[in-house]
Amino acid sequence: MPRFTVHVRDEWLTVPCRDSSSTIRWLGQEALKRYMKNKPDDGGIAALKDARFVARRCQGLGLLDADDTIDDVLEDNDFVELAIEGDTMCPDFIPCTPGVSHLTAAYREPEDSICLDGNSLTSTDLVNLGRGLYKITLAAEAERNVVKSRELLDTIVKENKVVYGITTGFGKFARTVIPVSKLKELQENLVRSHSAGVGNPLSPERTRMLLALRINVLAKGHSGISLETLRAMIQAFNASCLSFVPEKGTVGASGDLAPLAHLALGLMGEGKMWSPKSGWADAKYVLEAHGLKPISLKPKEGLALINGTQMITSLGAEAVERAQAIARQADIIAALTLEVLKGTTKAFDSDIHSLRPHPGQVEVALRFRSLLDSDHHPSEIAESHRFCDRVQDAYTMRCCPQVHGISNDTIQFVLNIINTEINSATDNPMVFAERGETISGGNFHGEYPAKALDFLAIAVHELASISERRIERLCNPSLSELPAFLVNEGGLNSGFMIAHCTAAALVSENKVLCHPSSVDSLSTSAATEDHVSMGGWAARKALRVVEHVEQVLAIELLAACQGIEFLRPLRTTTPLEKVYDLVRSVVKPWIKDRFMSPDIEAVHRLLLDQKVWTVAKPYIDKYQTEYIPESRPVSPTAFSLESPPSPRKRCRHD
Repeated sequence: MPRFTVHVRDEWLTVPCRDSSSTIRWLGQEALKRYMKNKPDDGGIAALKDARFVARRCQGLGLLDADDTIDDVLEDNDFVELAIEGDTMCPDFIPCTPGVSHLTAAYREPEDSICLDGNSLTSTDLVNLGRGLYKITLAAEAERNVVKSRELLDTIVKENKVVYGITTGFGKFARTVIPVSKLKELQENLVRSHSAGVGNPLSPERTRMLLALRINVLAKGHSGISLETLRAMIQAFNASCLSFVPEKGTVGASGDLAPLAHLALGLMGEGKMWSPKSGWADAKYVLEAHGLKPISLKPKEGLALINGTQMITSLGAEAVERAQAIARQADIIAALTLEVLKGTTKAFDSDIHSLRPHPGQVEVALRFRSLLDSDHHPSEIAESHRFCDRVQDAYTMRCCPQVHGISNDTIQFVLNIINTEINSATDNPMVFAERGETISGGNFHGEYPAKALDFLAIAVHELASISERRIERLCNPSLSELPAFLVNEGGLNSGFMIAHCTAAALVSENKVLCHPSSVDSLSTSAATEDHVSMGGWAARKALRVVEHVEQVLAIELLAACQGIEFLRPLRTTTPLEKVYDLVRSVVKPWIKDRFMSPDIEAVHRLLLDQKVWTVAKPYIDKYQTEYIPESRPVSPTAFSLESPPSPRKRCRHD
């Protein structure tokens, strides 16, 4: 018999349905009847025959027609929200965070899985877990380590030993010994009291990342979690039962206490949860809908669940992965702009960069040569100005290897920090089963990822800063030799005038966001936690900076492709023509003014999906293969890529 969970005011009611041909109106009336039956004053609702309501699915918030049959519009165990007309009591319902969620829009249960052992997860893996591409399994070795660690804690409790966080209070209450009979309540109270975050919930993708990363850390076997609880967390992850986790509230000191407490609270069957099946609902009902039971905390398990840097690190993993993707594509976009502005490739000569062999600088110069080398990729645009009298270009083109290069090197530095943090035990106290003891330390302090993510924001911002200046050169006829704002009939049409303003606005916002959060510290927990990292804000603003960078480069790519329209019938190099074709597959040329935001968003999506990189990469790889003599040693300072010989035969502007 199908059943449905209906939310009326502050209660969730399970309504069985013997006849699936019944209407939504019947379902609503049946839910109201059950609600009124349990209230001494009928809940203050008018007589049933007079009550009017609107019904909507919790998943996607779609309105339901009262005359539709249940069989046509609902699936077994669907969640439904009932809003009573004229009711002054607002339903306790949490809307989804603004923006399109991959999980919300088209979630399909993954077939593949990633085996977690606590030691080998990467930032790429974590982002893919967040996107719902994999389930989680637990390595056999991790299971053994978890069991040994838990056995030691059970022994400590059995022998009534005084150990911080296991048989004592927390923080300032570390000297308060708790009776054995109260240890379960101690852990539950810890989770409830620490669930004090504010703000919008993390998106489903980011909550999945947070849960996956916490599972990975617990799998190391140094936290004292029981295998039963860890398996329950994995089951919740695989079912995409995701707790309501507010994005604000961590100072990144004793770990990300508030966000991780909210994560644990839902697993306990308290607070709110989201799943693709239910949308937002009370956690106990979401778990029940998926056949799961709330976890029951054993001694130390509450502390094990909330103590660590997983909020900072999971958001940081997304930030650094997206930064790496946009940095690669920034080189391609800048090369296309250089072509449109009829720049020279002389500044990318390998001999120049061998004299200053920073890995990122050498790599970026190599990418420019891979895309622009006249001998390898003939360009009609390049040939059209090969004998002009200009000697060198503006810094925004000539200095791309130096500016983009340090961004690349910083991203690599941050990636190493984040990947180390992903596989680190960061709670307290640490459990060492082989030594038979627990040791209190400070691995929970978020300074490492906080500092790294502040560096990341500063470094990746520079890609937008220099891009905005290139957009100015494309739009300014005195600098580009192109029509003003890249449009015909200027005056009647404004073209890219305000798109450039948008880029300038985003760059200006980034200048404020790049102020490092980790230089701040406020003493908390009655001066027990007297130095904090502010890493949560470092991670959130790094993500915002990266998003702004993506959007600015999307505008530059649009502008560069529009610039090519005024150089036709001349063609650029083969790889850059492929990039142009990719953009034109989603955005038409700018003939006259039109609604521009959808164009920017479409190209932003190409960058998010790394399609610009995918199109150009085969040509870059082929160039590097053909121009790296096997007899010459490969430089370890250039990402294992030796610079090919300079294209000296036909340098532009010779």
